[in-house]
Amino acid sequence: MTQIPLPTDVRLHLKSRTLELIYADGAFELTAEFLRVHSPSAEVRGHGIGQEKLQTGKRLVGIREIQPSGNYALKIVFDDGHDSGLYTWEYLHDLAHNQTEYWQAYLDKLAAEGGSRDGGLIARG
Repeated sequence: MTQIPLPTDVRLHLKSRTLELIYADGAFELTAEFLRVHSPSAEVRGHGIGQEKLQTGKRLVGIREIQPSGNYALKIVFDDGHDSGLYTWEYLHDLAHNQTEYWQAYLDKLAAEGGSRDGGLIARG
């Protein structure tokens, strides 16, 4: 079993609404919006394949606080009230190292479904 590298430091930047993860191979800043739309919660992921719910209107979301959950995860409390996802160290490492691809996939899905980062769904006439 491969050991997932743990960050050497975790910094919450309230003003820029980012979570910074410092690893041996570099520093990674994940925006609150990116973390919120990729929440590992059932609200976002659903309870099975194909039940994912596209998150819209999260451009201005912020992080209120982060809390350790045992030695394996962080609980992120967002200022929109969402706090049910546990971000394991493995998942955070994956998000940090694949941020560009995951963000583009999210933007593509948002466009395909007529969603908006600023609101709900865009009305199509």
